[in-house]
Amino acid sequence: MVGMGIASAEMDGLAAEYATREPVAILELAFARFDKIAVSFSGAEDVVLIDMATRLRPDLAVFCLDTGRLHGETYRFLEKVRARYHLALDVLSPDTVAVERLVREKGLFSFYETGHTECCSIRKVMPLRKKLATVDAWITGQRKDQSPGTRAGVPVIQADTAFSTAERTLVKFNPLANWSSADVWGYIRANDVPYNELHEKGFTSIGCEPCTRAVLPNQHEREGRWWWEEATKKECGLHIGNLKGGR
Repeated sequence: MVGMGIASAEMDGLAAEYATREPVAILELAFARFDKIAVSFSGAEDVVLIDMATRLRPDLAVFCLDTGRLHGETYRFLEKVRARYHLALDVLSPDTVAVERLVREKGLFSFYETGHTECCSIRKVMPLRKKLATVDAWITGQRKDQSPGTRAGVPVIQADTAFSTAERTLVKFNPLANWSSADVWGYIRANDVPYNELHEKGFTSIGCEPCTRAVLPNQHEREGRWWWEEATKKECGLHIGNLKGGR
């Protein structure tokens, strides 16, 4: 059966209907409605989704972003997940010319002075935009409590205003929107799900090596990301729609 998609007119209704459903139910809806759909993978939440989703769709499409600035532990983590779930993991790289121009003109650490937006745009957003042009929907591990400044209102189903075009509406599913960090780690322990070694070293939210650091006890998990910037700006562009007025 070919997936029927989700019409704009029914988006809000489905989001309300599934707002309190379990993640597996949201994944079942996603796979029933869309054939060209993929999971975005980078962290602990995403592996939980992969673990759930591969039970529903063994040929699950999964992609991740290799910015060229990831920790060594993260690269090893990607390979552990590839092997565990027998994935044909699609690893996306940024445009070489754009990266070389940025480094030549502004150096390797310009983001400490001018903010992370330009670097993230080149290393993350541009390759993501290219990938999302090939699917009709994608699945993310966003949670409401990950970033009170930007993600508190994340719905379980939404039109992706950042990557939709005039010709088509891209749908984004956030099955773990209502889960807490404790829920994620409870699932990981109960199901022996692989995770990044950096979590054992005080890293809670993990991105590129220069822009991620361990957090202290009782600090919020996103405080280790872009720590030199305001909390209301802590989105790299992948979920820019979370920012007020963002697209």
